[in-house]
Amino acid sequence: MDRLVGKTAFITGAGAGIARAGALVFAREGAQVVIAEINPEWGRDTEQIVLDAGGSALFVETDVTSSGSVRAAIAAAVERFGKINILYNCAGGALSADKIITEVDLDAVWGHTMMLDLYGTMICCRHVIPELIKAGGGTVVNMSSGAALRGAAPEHVYTAAKGGILSLTRALAGTYVKQGVRVNAICAGRILTEKNIKRYGLPGEIDYGKQEGLGRISDPQDAASRLKEYPLWAGKPEDIANIALFLASDESRMVTGATIPADGGRSAY
Repeated sequence: MDRLVGKTAFITGAGAGIARAGALVFAREGAQVVIAEINPEWGRDTEQIVLDAGGSALFVETDVTSSGSVRAAIAAAVERFGKINILYNCAGGALSADKIITEVDLDAVWGHTMMLDLYGTMICCRHVIPELIKAGGGTVVNMSSGAALRGAAPEHVYTAAKGGILSLTRALAGTYVKQGVRVNAICAGRILTEKNIKRYGLPGEIDYGKQEGLGRISDPQDAASRLKEYPLWAGKPEDIANIALFLASDESRMVTGATIPADGGRSAY
């Protein structure tokens, strides 16, 4: 329960979903958590949950598509906690209007997705990595997607953005390793966040141990087939948070430039 004691974690999008789970797990392990979230209500809610559990947290309203907003959030974090040791880039997502490249509305989808997913990750790395170096080294964990590993369709724009994150991760890892900064990425499968449940529904009925919340999606036959072949395809936000915890902690001190698939094997077979 003390793997991150004495460390400050800057987590983007921590008001909900995977990032919120990461904030709670990191705080449980002793980290001071900076909740960099664009939605004030969500951000304050996560902050309060951490504080109520006895953790240390700071909510800073942050738009990762704005360099100025990110710099201001970093300044607030350093003013409160004195340093940043961990950057967990979680803010992002796909639009329901995303389609194959010959059909997608580029004006509505391309710019938004690239700014939020790829630019947002890049700009946070650009401004936080110098703080990691000042702190004597640190870790960056970038959220990508299983879509980046298998060329998913029809979300071509999201796939391209998440693929860019993997290339950026490798480039940063090689550039900053001698300065004590490790950079890794996680490629998640279908994670049962509130957002994904609302958009896709719940996976088909299946015995999934003691995990709760599994029901149906709009195409039960497809879901049943997918879950039969990849029974670990659907997971909880906490599943990804635990992987991020490993990558953020000193337990992974030999790991950098790595892509960790957490997609139930869909990118492997």
